[in-house]
Amino acid sequence: MELIWDPLRRKEVAATPEERVRQWFIMQLRDASGVPEHMMMSEVGFRFGAKNWRADIVVYDRAAAPLAVVECKRPDVALDARVLEQAMRYNSVLGVRFLFVTNGKMTYLYRLEGETFVPMDHLPSYEEMLCPR
Repeated sequence: MELIWDPLRRKEVAATPEERVRQWFIMQLRDASGVPEHMMMSEVGFRFGAKNWRADIVVYDRAAAPLAVVECKRPDVALDARVLEQAMRYNSVLGVRFLFVTNGKMTYLYRLEGETFVPMDHLPSYEEMLCPR
């Protein structure tokens, strides 16, 4: 079994197609957006209703409150309404200001404005994510 290093969990994990997408997006957040590794967690478990869920990546603000949630899918999974609904369900518990959905080929970025998530045309910097609107 091929392994890939997860810097957030600080261990090697199975290099599944979804895991490769997760690790690629962690690098995007770290390198392109400037999110410090210690302000991100992967495989964040939580409960919604009677079911246990797991967010692929959660970005935290400087007070350790959830700021963004990332839902990663395998490259062959279409990013349809069901995937976005899944990320929105996570937000019901986490209360983030940003939702990111990616399969490594396509990435959709959303920012909370009022009570609605609106599309963004760029991956925000960590500083931009921290600034309240």
